[in-house]
Amino acid sequence: MRFPNPRGRACALATGAMLLAATLAACSSTGGKPDSSGGGMGAGTADTPRATIAFITHEVPGDSFWDLVRKGAETAAKKDNIELRYSNDPEAPNQANLVQSAVDTKVDGIAITLAKPDAMAAAVTAAESAGIPVVAFNSGLSDWQKMGVLEYFGQDEGIAGEAAGARLNQDGAKKTLCVIQEQGHVGLEARCAGVKKAFRGQTEILNVNGKDMPSVESTITAKLQQDPSIDRVLTLGAPFALTAVQSVTNSGSSAKVVTFDTNAALVGAIRDGSVQWAVDQQPFLQGYLAVDSLWLYINNGNVIGGGQPTLTGPAFIDQSNIDSVAEYAANGTR
Repeated sequence: MRFPNPRGRACALATGAMLLAATLAACSSTGGKPDSSGGGMGAGTADTPRATIAFITHEVPGDSFWDLVRKGAETAAKKDNIELRYSNDPEAPNQANLVQSAVDTKVDGIAITLAKPDAMAAAVTAAESAGIPVVAFNSGLSDWQKMGVLEYFGQDEGIAGEAAGARLNQDGAKKTLCVIQEQGHVGLEARCAGVKKAFRGQTEILNVNGKDMPSVESTITAKLQQDPSIDRVLTLGAPFALTAVQSVTNSGSSAKVVTFDTNAALVGAIRDGSVQWAVDQQPFLQGYLAVDSLWLYINNGNVIGGGQPTLTGPAFIDQSNIDSVAEYAANGTR
């Protein structure tokens, strides 16, 4: 799987971070038996002092993408002797309140998503004023540096969108419906903007209510019935891709479904051709690196990325490589 330039260099930083973390863990391991639960992926536990990290996302309940992010965070936490406090709220003011609560309880580090950075700015400032290191992941690429956040782990959503647009050109698509499940989410909007920039055909954006999947299905169905010229439906999350497949059937459309992001259920859909391909940003890796980087900072003052984001994607998953991904999906890590 290849990562498009111009920022491919940062992907190597992610690999370097993992190697450094593994080396430190090996040097400080308790020498205990390998973990058999799968949570630590066979690693020992670091004998660095116990620390508490708050891991706060904008997860919408039921979105399986976040299961992968959380599994990565929990894997790193187990290896690093970290108490992980996971919390989430899709409403930005509520997510900001969760950050403030973490500050008030004096955690040792905070990892956050910045889907709506303006609403998060005050809480991030409060954490930094309290001397608590903050890293960002998954969303907020354009804002993390000016907010004073130490590091960022995720994909450049604009670049990912352009890669998807180029793939649509390669596929011979003519008109693409780009479905945004959370209006105002900077990362999702950047994806569709990137598609529109690179795709030589026509791109139309459709906003849906991602908290109400029956509504998502009916909205996409109605659009496809209204406009039979749409030949691709591009969703921005795996659950929405599977819903879009049903919408295509309901509407009698001949459109093909493609998507960003993956989950275990999507493996079968790619195998049987009901979903053509997925853009993978490696959510497990995002969660893992966010926690592991805070452990490195707390215990050794390390900062990953040299002031630049550490990119975890994009890469494409399709029928040509789905079998290699399926092995890890069965473990709940892809």
